[in-house]
Amino acid sequence: MNSMYHRISVRKYQDKPVEREKIEAMLRAAMQAPSAGNQQPWEFYVVTDREKLEALSKAHRYAGMVKNAPAAIVSAYRTACWMPEFAQIDMSIAMENLWLETDAQGLGGVWLGIAPMEDRMEVVEKIIGMPDTLRAFAIFPFGYPAEERKQQDRFDPERIHWVE
Repeated sequence: MNSMYHRISVRKYQDKPVEREKIEAMLRAAMQAPSAGNQQPWEFYVVTDREKLEALSKAHRYAGMVKNAPAAIVSAYRTACWMPEFAQIDMSIAMENLWLETDAQGLGGVWLGIAPMEDRMEVVEKIIGMPDTLRAFAIFPFGYPAEERKQQDRFDPERIHWVE
């Protein structure tokens, strides 16, 4: 059975850079997400440096997906937001848009959340060089798939409980 919600899991990438125009299109789509009262700007760090990707891969359990990607986007939100939970919900919407646009462009990608894991957030922030006013939210490794992409169907009929 097909699910409305699915993710594309890509573990191998072609060895070629992702075009800057595609990255900008992805980020433009992500920024179309509604924000909490239009008060919450996002910041995105596009990482293509191999050493930084290697370092980021050590900050997450899905290390190979980050390490082998041609590029990764690290998303961040401002800590000065008056309602931090709104900022995180809002960033989740933005990251969902980012994934949808990546899929539309034929790029494989996965959203690897790091918030609210304080230790991982701090490691990522240090690697990227984020200012103290920003918090790392998620790592989004992506690139041209070297193998057929597989859809992960999240639908599980065993998790539906009928109360009648």
